[in-house]
Amino acid sequence: MENFFVSEDVWEAVEKGVPDHPEAATQAAQKQHKENNKKDAIALHYIKQGVSKPIYPRIFNAKSAKEAWDVLKEEFQGNEKVVSIKLQSMWRDFDNLSMKESECIRDFFSKVAEIVNQIKSHGEAIQDKKVVEKILRSLPPKFDHCVAAIEEAKDLSKMTMFELMGSLQAHEQRINRSSTQPTQPVEQAFQSKLNISEGKNNKSQQEQEQRKGSHQGNGHMQEDIKIRTMVTTNGKAVEQNGSKI
Repeated sequence: MENFFVSEDVWEAVEKGVPDHPEAATQAAQKQHKENNKKDAIALHYIKQGVSKPIYPRIFNAKSAKEAWDVLKEEFQGNEKVVSIKLQSMWRDFDNLSMKESECIRDFFSKVAEIVNQIKSHGEAIQDKKVVEKILRSLPPKFDHCVAAIEEAKDLSKMTMFELMGSLQAHEQRINRSSTQPTQPVEQAFQSKLNISEGKNNKSQQEQEQRKGSHQGNGHMQEDIKIRTMVTTNGKAVEQNGSKI
C-alpha cells in the first residue's frame, strides 16, 4: 500500500496528513492547500476501497487518510509497546535459526526471508551483512568447507542474501550428485558378492549331496554282496540278489 500511495503521489497525505489552512493565506498557498485536500481525499478513498468488509467499519468515521491509516496501524501492528514485544519475539526467532540436515537451501532461505521481512515491516532496520553472517553460522556441517571458501573469497559486507543463496545452492547440487553417483556401483558390487556367495553355497551343497549319494551307493553295494554270500548251515543258499529262493 505504501508503494501504491507513493506511485499515486498521495503518500505524504497518508503519512503526515494535511496541514491546517493558514489564516493569512496567499492565493498560491490556498491553491496548494486545496491540492493537499484533494490528495488526502483520494488517499482516503483508496484506503476504504482496499480493506475488506469486516475491517471497513473500523475506519468508516475517519475524516482523513492519516486518521484511517493510523487506525489500521494500531489495529494490526499495535502501539509502540506491542511493536517492541513483537520485535523481541522476531529477533529471538532470527537468533534461533538453524538449518536441518534434511532441509534444502531454498526452504531454509524462505524461512529466513520471512522473518527478516517481518522485522523490517515493523520498522526495524537489519543489514544484509548481519543476515548473511547469520545464515553462514546456521548451516549444517556438510557446508563447512563451502562456508570457509565464501568467507575467504567474498566480502560479506557487500554480499546479498540472494547472492549467497545462489552459491550455496550450487554447492548443494554438487553434494547431491556426489552422494548419488556411488550408489549404483556399490549396489552392484554387493549384488555380485552375494551372487558369488550363493554360487559357492550351491556348489558346496551339491558336492555334499554327491558325497552323501556316493556313501549311500557304497553301503547298498556292500549290503548286496553280503546278502549274496549268505548261506544256511547245510550249505543251501537262502537269498540271492536280495530275493528268497
